Amino acid sequence: MIEIVWKVRGLSVLHLLWFGTLNLYLFSPTGVQDADLSVLSQTMAQCCKNIKETVQMLASRHKDIHGSVSKVGKAIDRNFDAEISAVVAETVWDSPERQKYLSESIVEHLYRQGMLSVAEDLCQESGVVIDMSMKQPFLELNRILEALRMQDLRPALEWAVTNRQRLLDLNSSLEFKLHRLYFISLLSGGISNQMEALQYARHFQPFASQHQRDIQILMGSLVYLRHGIENSPYRSLLETNQWAEICNIFTRDACALLGLSVESPLSVSFASGCMALPVLMNIKQVIEQRQCSGVWTHKDELPIEIDLGKKCWYHSVFACPILRQQTSESNPPMKLICGHVISRDALNKLTNAGKLKCPYCPMEQNPSHAKQIYF
Repeated sequence: MIEIVWKVRGLSVLHLLWFGTLNLYLFSPTGVQDADLSVLSQTMAQCCKNIKETVQMLASRHKDIHGSVSKVGKAIDRNFDAEISAVVAETVWDSPERQKYLSESIVEHLYRQGMLSVAEDLCQESGVVIDMSMKQPFLELNRILEALRMQDLRPALEWAVTNRQRLLDLNSSLEFKLHRLYFISLLSGGISNQMEALQYARHFQPFASQHQRDIQILMGSLVYLRHGIENSPYRSLLETNQWAEICNIFTRDACALLGLSVESPLSVSFASGCMALPVLMNIKQVIEQRQCSGVWTHKDELPIEIDLGKKCWYHSVFACPILRQQTSESNPPMKLICGHVISRDALNKLTNAGKLKCPYCPMEQNPSHAKQIYF
């Protein structure tokens, strides 16, 4: 039950009514007549009734809310584990080399986000030395991205023209889309920019064969320049989401030229850990129940595969169908003459008297004819 008291300067409504009645009786020159007292009594009774009904209504509502709120704590206890350090090896960051890798990953992430001063402070405090050749690309990248966010295309256009051949080798359309967006910005200025837009259209010439349809649409929009592009069938050219799109395209292509991933390795690792944590907690609990703790602590790899989705696929992985083990440099995948692939360890174990019978087909072959394959 909720106790509801409406107060004005610390006084409840009932107190105010009683004091009002007392003031009328004490300070009225003729006193209070019976008729007046009767009216005041009815008014107070009605107020008390309204207050009681309001309290009962709020209490009834609170009862439903209290039931839902009380379940929140139980849901948190059921779905969240207070201790998650059990799934991490205690000595994982003891090595100075690993601490250095972690610090470098954080510094690189800060450079990617444009937090240059924070990255410099971290380098000084952690003792990490970052070569200027590593800093410079991030400085330029953030400078151009900041200009794009301010809808300034000139730095990005200069960068694209400088790296034109490398972008073409990547089959990138970044430079054309930058010219296209600059042309659209001229169109949004109205009829006064008509001559400048026509002159700027010459920049589309190197891209005529690949983007013919887009160029035709851009040139066709000039017909409606006098009436305003926003009032024409070409009003879709003025959509504001194009600026966010060009930022993403520039980041993707610039990172590709620099040999970097589009997303920060630290952010990818963090997101992967968040997805894998519930599975790891369940695996840890099962291992402890079956008293197989050595499986968890004495191996560098997890005892089970965790599906993080195709977004986190960065290279091909092959697991031997015979030994159920992932191949490695010391145990690479081997292709048999019949076309089936197994690991080198499985190949050695299946070899008998200098002969090998494929586990998937009855073909017999010489183990020395197997060839190592590379993914």
